[in-house]
Amino acid sequence: MDLLVFDLDGTLIDSKLDLVLSVNAVRGRLHLPALPQETIATYVGRGVVTLMQRALGPEASEQTVAEGVEFFLEYYRDHMLDHTVPYPGVREALAALQDRRMAVLTNKPVRFSQAILAGLGLSGYFVQVYGGNSFERKKPDPIGVLTLMREANVAAERTMIVGDSDTDVLTGRNAGVWTCGVTYGLAPQTLETSPPDFLLHDLRELPPLLTEYQSATVNA
Repeated sequence: MDLLVFDLDGTLIDSKLDLVLSVNAVRGRLHLPALPQETIATYVGRGVVTLMQRALGPEASEQTVAEGVEFFLEYYRDHMLDHTVPYPGVREALAALQDRRMAVLTNKPVRFSQAILAGLGLSGYFVQVYGGNSFERKKPDPIGVLTLMREANVAAERTMIVGDSDTDVLTGRNAGVWTCGVTYGLAPQTLETSPPDFLLHDLRELPPLLTEYQSATVNA
C-alpha cells in the first residue's frame, strides 16, 4: 500500500467524551435531558449537521438544528482537546508506517481536525488532512479518497482506507480501494453489516499486516 487514508474520530483519536459533553451542552442549552455516551457515539461519523439532527431528534426544526450546530461548534472549539487522546498504539503504528504516504479523511470540520492533530503532535505523519467541509460531499462519497489518490498519483489497488465504521468501508468500496476496519472505535458494530477487507483490534497490527501482504504479493 502506497497510500493509507485514515479516519479520525474512532480510528486515530478517542474523542468520545469531548463529543458527548459538547452534544449534551447543546441539549442542556435547549432544556433537553442529557443523552448517554453510547447513544451519542452512534450518531458520530456523518458530519456535524447529521450529528445534531440525530441528537436533537426528529421533532427538532431546521432552525433549531442550525442553532444547535452553531452552538456545538462554538463549544467544541473550546473543549475538543479536554479529554481527547490518541488510541493506544496509534503513535507507535504511525511511526512504523511513516515511510508510506498517509492522509486523514474525516467528516469532522477540517479546521478542528487539523487543530486536534496538531495539539496531539500527530500532524507530521500526514501529507494531507481533509474534513467534512473540504468537498461538496462527505463520506461515504468517494470524492475525498479519489482526490487523495490523484494528488499522490497512487492507483486504487495501492490505496487503503482505515476506519471504525461502515461509513469508511462504504467510502472505500465506492472509491474501489482496500478497506480496513478497527474494532476499538465509536461504531464497530456497523462493520458487521459492512465488513472490511481486513479487521484490526489494535492499530499496531497494521504495519506487520502490510509487510506480510507485500511479501506475499512479491513472492506470488
